[in-house]
Amino acid sequence: MLAKSPPAYPAIAKAAGVQGTVVLQATISKSGTIENLRVVSGPLMLQQAAMDAVKTWRYRSYLLNNEPVEVETTVNVVFAMGR
Repeated sequence: MLAKSPPAYPAIAKAAGVQGTVVLQATISKSGTIENLRVVSGPLMLQQAAMDAVKTWRYRSYLLNNEPVEVETTVNVVFAMGR
C-alpha cells in the first residue's frame, strides 16, 4: 500500500451510534489505482464514507512474471467510536 487515507466518520452515523465494518470489493489496476469499487455489506450510513476513502487509496502494482496485473481484492473499512 502506497497511500491510505482514513475514512471520515459521518456525523449523522456517529450521532446515531452506528458503527461496524463496511466490506468492499475492488479491482487494483495495473497502475495501483482502485477500480470497479462496490459495496458487499455493512451499515448503510457508513457505506459512502468507506467508498469515498477507498477510492483515493493507491497500491503498489502487483507483478506476475515481472509484469503488472490487475488484482481483485476485498477491503474491510472499520468504523468504531472511541470509548
